[in-house]
Amino acid sequence: MTRDETKLLYASTHEWADIEELDGVKYATIGVSAFAIEQLNDLVYMDLPEVGREVESGDELGEVESVKAVSPLYSPVSGEVVETHGELPDELEKLNSDPYNFGWIVKVKVSNDSGMDTLLKYEEYKKQCSESA
Repeated sequence: MTRDETKLLYASTHEWADIEELDGVKYATIGVSAFAIEQLNDLVYMDLPEVGREVESGDELGEVESVKAVSPLYSPVSGEVVETHGELPDELEKLNSDPYNFGWIVKVKVSNDSGMDTLLKYEEYKKQCSESA
């Protein structure tokens, strides 16, 4: 499956969410935007949350470290972490070339829609990035 970055929702903190519904339950696949990865540059470490952890929209999920800085990763949705991308911390260089497909970080079973109304559509997110660049 190839993810289309123009169809994703974005947090102002640069995480993206791909929301899918299966049997009436929403799941969010979450990653970090290409813009954020370009800003961080030279990633060296990523800390992933434990499966089963409950998160609220805006909670810190983990962190990503580059040679320049350590940046927290935030959850754009509320729910339970049901899967983590275990290969990702060992293959961080792939985030540069494929942040929206290989670069997913976690999957969260969405418990409620709180916080989702603050997520940005692609054009809104692009505008935010151009204003901060």
